Amino acid sequence: MVTLDVKNVSKNFGKFQALDNVSLQVRQGEVHGFIGPNGAGKSTTIRVILGILQASEGSVTVFGKDAWKDKVEIHRKISYVPGDVNLWPNLTGGEVIDLFMKLQGSGNVAKREELIRRFQLDPTKKCRTYSKGNRQKVALIAAFATDAELFILDEPTSGLDPLMEKVFHECVLEVKAAGKSVLLSSHILSEVEKLCDHVSIIRRGEIIESGQMDALRKLQRVNVAVVTEEKILDFGQLDGVHEVEEVDGAVVFQLEPRAKSEVMRVLAGYGVMSLEVSPLPLEDLFMQHYEQGDGERG
Repeated sequence: MVTLDVKNVSKNFGKFQALDNVSLQVRQGEVHGFIGPNGAGKSTTIRVILGILQASEGSVTVFGKDAWKDKVEIHRKISYVPGDVNLWPNLTGGEVIDLFMKLQGSGNVAKREELIRRFQLDPTKKCRTYSKGNRQKVALIAAFATDAELFILDEPTSGLDPLMEKVFHECVLEVKAAGKSVLLSSHILSEVEKLCDHVSIIRRGEIIESGQMDALRKLQRVNVAVVTEEKILDFGQLDGVHEVEEVDGAVVFQLEPRAKSEVMRVLAGYGVMSLEVSPLPLEDLFMQHYEQGDGERG
């Protein structure tokens, strides 16, 4: 079942085109990663999904309803966490959590207390005294304490320390296990790699890659570390071989799938003693798409 369906969405601000034919889907019980650098169009896409902005072209449906026309009804089943949370300075953290839960229309008091404990938040303090990380905790607690069916998280771990990031990861996996859907926009690629089933990469307002995490890795380079009896000469000149270096007696390089057979044939001539092949980290896959530019749209 498709929870969120973005079809061929474009968004223009005057002559400037912020989004160009963007499409992505988030299915029930799935965590979908949405990655790209600042200015690539992530937040604009999310604002269109939330009904804050109206698409210039294309359509967005959430739970089968129009994101612009039916946004009030849709928001009853959505929890949204931005990357920069602004709170009412004279309210306490606990009061803000309760307010957010009431605005969303659902909430679990026991879950609220559990999340306050797990995120190590003092809910009695005024929000004006909170650090950025604590303001982020307030929004996350309020989101995960609701009965939302779709969680839209836009750089949600901004300001959190590594321990709290781990708690956030646990919360995402818990709502996924409960059959809820998550759209996770992030530039922390290790986070996306740990949590997401699918990923869409946006560059300059366009989706340049989309698919299952495993499938995307198969289409890209792999890391190879090889130890040979004879010293390998001019290996970096081979077609499909990149980033060659020597590490602790091994030759380490990135290899394109199309060149595997030829490279293995060449290596055999040097007497292979050990060979390790591993998937390229998502961060490296991501950077391959930006080798020709930084992806900024201004």
